[in-house]
Amino acid sequence: SFLDKEPQGALTQTTFPTSATDALLAVNATYGTMLDVSFHSGTFPILDIMSDDARKGSNPTDQSAEIGPYDNFTFTKTGNELKSWWATLYVGIKRANVVIEKVPAIDMDATLRDRYIAEAKFLRALWYFQVVLLWEKGSLVLEPVDAGYTPVQSTDAQIYAQIEKDLKEAADVLPETWDTANKGRATKGAAKALLAKVYMQQNKYDVAKTELQWLISKEGSLYGLVTNWVDNFTHLNENNSEGVFEIQFNDANKGGTGNNASMATGFQRTQFYAPGGIGWGDGKARQWLVDEYKKEKRVDGKNDIRLYHSILYEQYLEDFPDGDPMYYYIDTRTAWEPRGWRGSCFIRKYNTSYFRQREDYFAPNNYRVIRYADVLLNYAECIIKTGGAPEEAVQYVNKVRERVNLSKLEDSVFKDAMNSPEAFMKRLQMERTLELCFEGWRWADLKRWGLLDTQAGIDELKSRDADFNNFVIGKHKRLPIPQIEIDNSVGGLTQNPGY
Repeated sequence: SFLDKEPQGALTQTTFPTSATDALLAVNATYGTMLDVSFHSGTFPILDIMSDDARKGSNPTDQSAEIGPYDNFTFTKTGNELKSWWATLYVGIKRANVVIEKVPAIDMDATLRDRYIAEAKFLRALWYFQVVLLWEKGSLVLEPVDAGYTPVQSTDAQIYAQIEKDLKEAADVLPETWDTANKGRATKGAAKALLAKVYMQQNKYDVAKTELQWLISKEGSLYGLVTNWVDNFTHLNENNSEGVFEIQFNDANKGGTGNNASMATGFQRTQFYAPGGIGWGDGKARQWLVDEYKKEKRVDGKNDIRLYHSILYEQYLEDFPDGDPMYYYIDTRTAWEPRGWRGSCFIRKYNTSYFRQREDYFAPNNYRVIRYADVLLNYAECIIKTGGAPEEAVQYVNKVRERVNLSKLEDSVFKDAMNSPEAFMKRLQMERTLELCFEGWRWADLKRWGLLDTQAGIDELKSRDADFNNFVIGKHKRLPIPQIEIDNSVGGLTQNPGY
């Protein structure tokens, strides 16, 4: 028993958090999980790579080799990336659980205490939403367990129910806004927008619509589309009216990739996605998306500016003659020679070439997890799915289109989309990817729309992404549980079908 002592000089679950200062540190540490490269440059991007609008880039055997199987659906239950994504999400869940269990007992300002707990519930819901999107089941841990914990499996329905509970309780407490010093913390609107996504993923469109209505009622006061579309992806106008929830990045700490006190606080995905010679080119866009943007001109006869700011491709200076030929320090007029970038479509969204010549792992751009354009398009979908007519839903799509100087949908080359709810919904699917490509939500969209459940849906995806030839219905719409987690659970977790 003389060995059974609290560690000296270290924080433990019995000694932390115990004060108001500790409470703030604990909730900040929960947000800190989002800075982990396995989350912001892992789970969100892999949901794009598995989808039809992006693919793995670089070389088959390079350091991003583990990403390739998620592009062509050859992933296995023993992949290192798979283990890392699962572990990072549960680290975030553990940190949220510490706040939710320990902070209520702290003698401190009651309003602030309740807000910290609500923030932790929002973040726990965000982590579990990723778990259920990727694996469709998992261990539902609601308290800060220790290393001796044996996981017990919960179904997607059980996890969704807890996510809904957390978000409803968070929305009841979180403020509509924070002061300048606390910008970026979860708000009531962020909780409601995420709750709407959770409802929509379960086809609960009626209650999702109600949550979204609250945000739309705040247009002009709390929320709205920014005039300059690209402001959503730079560090120059962050936490603006369109940013419903953003991961807060900066380049103040140029540390390592571990999730600890010396970790980097920058957005690392730009380094991974930038073209060879600048970055690693690990993720690339697909050519069909370039072609899709070019099917429609703006009202001034020019190409959709979202294409210019989303994708770097060989003909971009022909399509945008006023564009900058310099990309970071490289003159793109000569970069497309056969041994260079030819045949590639690089992901440009979130790039930092607008203010510097070199890329690195410390980009200061906030990552916009949810923005108001997403809310508007989700609301249009809810209208259609709850029996509304295209004429009612189109106004919300038009807000997004007209912001980038496209004509109203009913006056566009796609006006036939107004002929029926089914036609409108199909066009809305494309409107979403043109607005939101490479922002981490395409896989959730494909699942929600049922495109991963039928051969007709897979055939549609194959026409845009040949890697779906490897997709097995009933298997690949969910990832395998990491085998090490199965082994450690001693029968508590079972493997997903087909693995």
